Amino acid sequence: MSSTRVLLLGVLLDGPLHGYEVRRRLELMGTQHWANVAYGSIYHGLAKMADEGLLERVEEGKGGKTVYGITEIGRAEFARHLMSHWWEIKPIVDPFQVALTFMDRLSSADLTSAMEARAAQLRFSISMTERAIGGKQAFGAPRHIDECLRLNILQLQAQLTWLEEAMEKVRDGKLP
Repeated sequence: MSSTRVLLLGVLLDGPLHGYEVRRRLELMGTQHWANVAYGSIYHGLAKMADEGLLERVEEGKGGKTVYGITEIGRAEFARHLMSHWWEIKPIVDPFQVALTFMDRLSSADLTSAMEARAAQLRFSISMTERAIGGKQAFGAPRHIDECLRLNILQLQAQLTWLEEAMEKVRDGKLP
């Protein structure tokens, strides 16, 4: 089960919601910083999980909105996959590592330029994520959501630290 499906089921644990409300809850949790949730696929995911019996359509048609609630089967699936997410270590899929694999295909100037641009983007992302800490609680997010943001900051910082060291190696002719 994908992380997105676990997120959708988890959001519905507190009660039935329609797709837009699910999206708003995910945004409130800051999933755009640490999860790869395609917000456009939320509605499709909800409908598919309803067809699979993980969700039920509690209300249909009111203003064109379908309200979904989690079923007992959905609760069991959520619990099972939530625990597997705690126990399983999986590789972090990041297209940046594909770029690293072929860094030797770039000229030194292009590689240095790309690295500098990425470092600037990482600094900006770190800054924006730091600003989000604490702010989401004012809109009803639970306290522990800040821990997701803190973990994201540490991951971004680790990449920035690596990148800064690698840029020195490129400048010194030690990479690639």
